[in-house]
Amino acid sequence: MAKIEIVQKSEISAQEGAAIQEICPFGAIEYIDGKLDISAGCKMCKICTKEKPEYFTYVEDEEREEIDKSLWNGVVVYVEHTYGKIHPVTFELLGKARELAEEINHEVICLFAGYNIADKGGELIQFGADRVYIYDEKELEDYRVEPYAAVFEDFIKHQKPSVVLVGGTTVGRSLAPRVAARFRTGLTADCTSLSIDENTDLAQIRPAFGGNIMAHIKTRDKRPQFATVRYKIFSAMEKDERRAGTIEICSISKELLKSGITVLESKEKPKAKYIEDAEVLVVAGKGIQKEEDLAIIYELADQLGAMVASTRPLIEAGWTDPKVQIGLSGRTVKPKLIITCGVSGSVQFIAGMKNSEQIIAINTDPNAPIFNIANYSVVGDIYEVIPKLLEKLKLEKREKIEVFV
Repeated sequence: MAKIEIVQKSEISAQEGAAIQEICPFGAIEYIDGKLDISAGCKMCKICTKEKPEYFTYVEDEEREEIDKSLWNGVVVYVEHTYGKIHPVTFELLGKARELAEEINHEVICLFAGYNIADKGGELIQFGADRVYIYDEKELEDYRVEPYAAVFEDFIKHQKPSVVLVGGTTVGRSLAPRVAARFRTGLTADCTSLSIDENTDLAQIRPAFGGNIMAHIKTRDKRPQFATVRYKIFSAMEKDERRAGTIEICSISKELLKSGITVLESKEKPKAKYIEDAEVLVVAGKGIQKEEDLAIIYELADQLGAMVASTRPLIEAGWTDPKVQIGLSGRTVKPKLIITCGVSGSVQFIAGMKNSEQIIAINTDPNAPIFNIANYSVVGDIYEVIPKLLEKLKLEKREKIEVFV
C-alpha cells in the first residue's frame, strides 16, 4: 500500500516543527518532543512531500498488480436517454471521447440500452461514434439500476474498453459506481478535465478537498477506467450526417434483466427553466449586502432577457434558491454571456462557469480571481456600476422604440 514516510535525521526544533505542521491543510502532521509523525488524518495529498522533501517522501505500492493494457481497447460513452430521447451530456462526452480516442488510436464506442431504440443509433455516429452497441429489451423500458448494471457489465465483458465516460447526472451517478465496483476498478466523479497518456492511462482531473487542490487521478493498474462528467463541461462536435459507423444489436439473458423494482406509473416532470440552459446569466455574489438589494440584479437580468444565478454564500443566507447556485456544489453552466456581480471567483465557482463564451466581471477588488478568466473586467462597486448599466440599457431601448415609431 502506498504511503508517506518521514525522513528525520536529527531532532527538530519546536519552531521548525510548528512551521512544518502548518503545511498540512488537514492537520495530519504531528510534532512531539523533537520528532515528526503522521496521523490517520492524512489524505495522501502529498503536499508535504513537495513542500518539505527533506522530511517527507512518498513510497509507491510495492505490490502493484500488472495488467496487459493492450487487451483493453476503445473509449466508451454511455448513452443516457429518456425513452429514446438522448440527453445532451451524451453528445458532449462524445466530443471529448473523440479527442481522447484520436490520441491513442482507439475507436469511440457507444453503449445504448433501452426499449424501442434500435433505430436511434445513427445520430450517435453523426456526433462522433465509430460503433454503437444497442441493447433493446422490454425490461429496459424504464430505468432500473439492476438490469441496466447487468447490461453494462455484459457489454464490458464482451468489448473490454479502456475508458468509460458517463454523464454526471442522477442516473449516471447511480449506475457508474455500481458497474465500476463489479470490475474492482477506479471511478473519478465530476471530472472537470480529461487527457490520456500514450499507455492509455486516463488523467482525470477534478477539484478536491473543498476546491483547495486539483486532484490528478489515474487508474494505472485496472481496466476499464471510469469517469463521470457533468453536463456543460465539454463541447459536442458538429453534427456530420456523412459520418459512417457500425451499429450492432446485442442480446442478453432475460435472467440477468430481473429486478426487485417494479415501476407502477411514470409521470413526465413539468418542464422547468434551469440555469444550465440559459444563454445569458447574471450572477449575484457576496458583494450583495442585503437581500432586498437583489432587486437590481433581477432588473439587470430582465433588461438582458437573462436568468439570475448566485454563489454559495447567498444560498446559505437563504436569499436565493439552491437550484440557481453555480459551482462544484451547485450547477455547471456554459452560457453565451455571463455577468458576475460582486463575485470574487473561488475555485469552486470558477469550475462551474469557466467555459462560458463571454465573461464580464464586476468587483471592487482588482486582484479578485474572477478577473483571471474574465473577457471584460470592471473594477468598481456593483452599487454604482449596475445602475449606470441599467440606465444605459433603458436609454438604448427607448431610442430603438422611438426609431421604430
